[in-house]
Amino acid sequence: MADATWLIESMGILALIILLGIAVLWKTLKEKKSGFPITDERTQRINGKAAYYALFMGQYFTIAIVLVMLVGREFLGMPEIEAGYPLIASLLVSSLSYLALRWHFGRKGEV
Repeated sequence: MADATWLIESMGILALIILLGIAVLWKTLKEKKSGFPITDERTQRINGKAAYYALFMGQYFTIAIVLVMLVGREFLGMPEIEAGYPLIASLLVSSLSYLALRWHFGRKGEV
């Protein structure tokens, strides 16, 4: 990748991270000032249960990636895989499973 292109993309990513941080901070402060509790018992239970299951889903996915890479390299002659892509995939699986489980448990009713 060209140096100028990488610099522009890096600045865009940094700006996006800063904007998301400001939006989250603004929303949190707005909810605090409204006087309503940010989380109640049901929401805490839903978030806890979703996080519990998402943690294990991410760990099992990471273990599966490691086993596939190990077996593929040692027994099937596959080339080494760069570490960045499996790490990104594992992070995405963990994050998206947390969001999906939180949505599912929130719609389910009784947790």
